[in-house]
Amino acid sequence: QVQLVESGGGLVQPGGSLRLSCAASGFTFGSYTMSWYRQAPGKERELVATISRATSSTNYADSVKGRFTISRDNAKNTVSLQMNSLKPEDTAVYLCNAQRLYYSYWGQGTQVTVSS
Repeated sequence: QVQLVESGGGLVQPGGSLRLSCAASGFTFGSYTMSWYRQAPGKERELVATISRATSSTNYADSVKGRFTISRDNAKNTVSLQMNSLKPEDTAVYLCNAQRLYYSYWGQGTQVTVSS
């Protein structure tokens, strides 16, 4: 059974930091490209960051470049998102995604709220 379980969300003040984690099981984690998406109320789902399966090369949305860092640990089947210098506009549900060919798996999401 495929599972992606996100954790680490919460309420943080502007300028603060959070680290999200996604624990994967039920598939060959190292063979999948892993991504973090986010979705704010009334907005479309947005790709935040991606890390490749083989070279661990990364890509980021322009809105988070220089503030967020995605990483993966293939030995522990986890992918993380370190979020620094958080802004109110980063408020959203953050979802973990695993993608390979025509297979795509999603977690249930974790809420991140940036507010003073």
